[in-house]
Amino acid sequence: MENETLIRLGVFLGLFALFAVIEALAPRRIRTQPRQTRWLTNWAIVILDTLTLRLMAVALPLLAVGAAIDAQAQGWGLMNALDLPLWGAVILTVLIFDFAIWAQHLITHKIPLLWRIHRVHHADRDIDVTTAIRFHPVEIALSMILKIGLVYLLGPPALGIILFEIILNGTAMFNHANIRLPLWLDAVLRRLLVTPDMHRVHHSVHRHEHDSNYGFALSIWDRLFGTYIAQPEGGHDRMTIGLEWQDDRPSRLGWALWLPFMRK
Repeated sequence: MENETLIRLGVFLGLFALFAVIEALAPRRIRTQPRQTRWLTNWAIVILDTLTLRLMAVALPLLAVGAAIDAQAQGWGLMNALDLPLWGAVILTVLIFDFAIWAQHLITHKIPLLWRIHRVHHADRDIDVTTAIRFHPVEIALSMILKIGLVYLLGPPALGIILFEIILNGTAMFNHANIRLPLWLDAVLRRLLVTPDMHRVHHSVHRHEHDSNYGFALSIWDRLFGTYIAQPEGGHDRMTIGLEWQDDRPSRLGWALWLPFMRK
């Protein structure tokens, strides 16, 4: 779609800058590592992720948005068969794909091979807005393959996929951000959305805590399926973030990329 990439990039950079400023003005936790080192590594990872998707676009005929346009042109997928109005199809697309990402996230914690890859995200010892973009390129590729498959199965409108991606990126940066929300506002927001305090529990070193709160955008899935934990046992100020056995090495790019292949 026309200007899709520019719109998504503009929203991403704008929200990233907003949350980064709020983090600096009202941080929730004191950092354990220098911001510069971590940010360089996390941004390097997202650049590698982008290059991975570019390579996939060469190897595969279409990625998620292109697949949606193709499915609609071919009349493939459940939504095209139902002939839903655009507004209804867009809302349904956002809900279904948000649930799919929630389920994918849960599965990455339950299957050992996928968990080894996903650990790159959890190895960040400080959780902030850049943690939201810290995913191993292999995980990004697998996630895109899942989305493409769902697109052809469901036949969602391209507008719905674009809106879902914007919401996913924006809410992921929001709930990873190291920002201090008033407790009353957090309580209100988490009835529908995943808040920073809610998602921070998921980054605890304790297995029973990081096997919870899998949502990125909507909080309803964790409540529905019994994976919701309201607060960390040690409190947000005293809780330890990351992996139990790690040290400061996650801030090094080579270490982060090699982590899935380590015997840990």
